[in-house]
Amino acid sequence: MLVDTHVHLNSKKFKDDLPQVISIAHEAGVELMIVVGFDHETNLKAIELAEKYPFIYATVGYHPTDANIIKDVDYVLLREQLKHEKVIGIGECGLDFYWDKEHTEKQIKEFKTHIELSLELDLPLIIHMRDASEATYKVLSEYKNIKGIMHCYSGSPEMVPMFLNLGLHISLGGPVTFKNGHKPKEVAKIVPEDRLLIETDSPYLTPHPFRGKTNEPMRVKLVAEEIARLREVSFEEISEITTNNALKLFAIKEF
Repeated sequence: MLVDTHVHLNSKKFKDDLPQVISIAHEAGVELMIVVGFDHETNLKAIELAEKYPFIYATVGYHPTDANIIKDVDYVLLREQLKHEKVIGIGECGLDFYWDKEHTEKQIKEFKTHIELSLELDLPLIIHMRDASEATYKVLSEYKNIKGIMHCYSGSPEMVPMFLNLGLHISLGGPVTFKNGHKPKEVAKIVPEDRLLIETDSPYLTPHPFRGKTNEPMRVKLVAEEIARLREVSFEEISEITTNNALKLFAIKEF
């Protein structure tokens, strides 16, 4: 059994073959998929998919690259969506100083709003971090009792213990399979068993040897296989560890 903790089946890239993509993944052993929303439209789609499939759950939030257009009224809607029984997390949220260097302060403001919602509602955060490792850590370290995921972790191996000490999990995706993925490969070796998660970030970050093609949740198996190789353990062990970690973090008891 595998759990893809971060998949965008709500992306328009899947509009023509979504049922097939879901079916293939499920038959391949991906028995649980967490569809992550990142704006109004994709939040709604994530919930729609979670309602339709018993093995799909949803998270809702606003991506940092949209920070400059987020208004207070957006959080009124978000609060309503967070009441849904199959919404199990908050995000995708965080900081992205790669795509948006202009609105960094607004990004930080909206990130803090997501964190405070997470603490209030006791729901895990799905944290996006790109070219913003130190700023992300600085914001998170202002709070206590945080829980959540550093999604497709792209920071340095040296910062891993810092995020772990805040109470966060580390999730790895396709980049751990890349031939030039030196940092994620090192990270894969050092994350403690009880904090390790896997994902695809489909339709993005397709694992080797399928780079250049649209990613799908069935390929989370390639991520697990590479992590097993790097840690010198069996695929079955990584599958069991990461599945149990996901179920525990998101408090999922049945699906």
